[in-house]
Amino acid sequence: MEFPSGLRVLFDPVFEDRCSPVSWFGQKRFTKQPCTIAEIPIVDAVVISHSHYDHLSAPSVDDIKKHHPDAHFFVGLGLEKWFRRAGVDKVTELDWWEDAEMTMTPKSTSTSVVKVENDTNAVSKAESGAEQEQQTITAKFSCLPAQHSSGRTGLDKDTTLWCSWGVSSSSSPTSNLQSPKNLKSVFFGGDTGYRAVPELPSTAPDSDDYSHPSLQNLPANPQFAQIGLLRGPFDLGLIPIAGYKPRHIMSSVHANPFDAVEIFRDTKCKRAMGIHWGTWAQTFEDVMEPPELLKEALRRRGIAERGVFDVCEIGEGREF
Repeated sequence: MEFPSGLRVLFDPVFEDRCSPVSWFGQKRFTKQPCTIAEIPIVDAVVISHSHYDHLSAPSVDDIKKHHPDAHFFVGLGLEKWFRRAGVDKVTELDWWEDAEMTMTPKSTSTSVVKVENDTNAVSKAESGAEQEQQTITAKFSCLPAQHSSGRTGLDKDTTLWCSWGVSSSSSPTSNLQSPKNLKSVFFGGDTGYRAVPELPSTAPDSDDYSHPSLQNLPANPQFAQIGLLRGPFDLGLIPIAGYKPRHIMSSVHANPFDAVEIFRDTKCKRAMGIHWGTWAQTFEDVMEPPELLKEALRRRGIAERGVFDVCEIGEGREF
């Protein structure tokens, strides 16, 4: 994601062929990676939603560290230790509802100065003593609630925090964070459920529990509405739409397209892109089903099928 200010952010980058503890075993990519980390010109910040292998990749972190050594990582509570063991010292750990502000000079200059501040710490990094002449880029990273889990081994389940995130930056290099009208903001849903669905009768559609009479009024997670109230509205939402079958097992941790539209509405996003689909075939729905189901979910809420909440082809660029 590139903001008008020039800030470039990666969200949950996983670039290898398998999301597993080893490179020769585990879930293989359904779609080929569109590029390598080395081919990305600039990475200023990296946001990690949680520690599962399909969202936190040790080889990808190593590649970012190698090719983008100035990139700063923002992670949930408990994950800073993992990054420091991996040799990453530019890392800020946050709890839900905590914010960190980052100020940096544009990477087009010979000098890169990054300063990150939150309630508990301040980190500064200066690569040279050259005089600062250009405008700085400012950004705010907000760690926000999600409904998921975490873990990388059988011994660390839920010992680190799973999160969604809000990222806002000035609408140009000359504006600042103090003026809301000058900000552009993104909500990143990471990996999350929205409600918990019991096992459906065998005759019920497993992808569309919202159409089943007994399940239409199940309680939903109220924290997405809180996110919209306290950190929204957002210019763009990156909202997960896949990983939902079988529904009675996956619904508590993975949103289906109908959940995604509700998250979109709750968080007060003006536009959205469907994420968390088309890369790994980890659950039982057809890999290409989520985008089609998203259109139906939008229709039911009276939202246009195109132009509001879209999907992007793997490797495609999209401008907002």
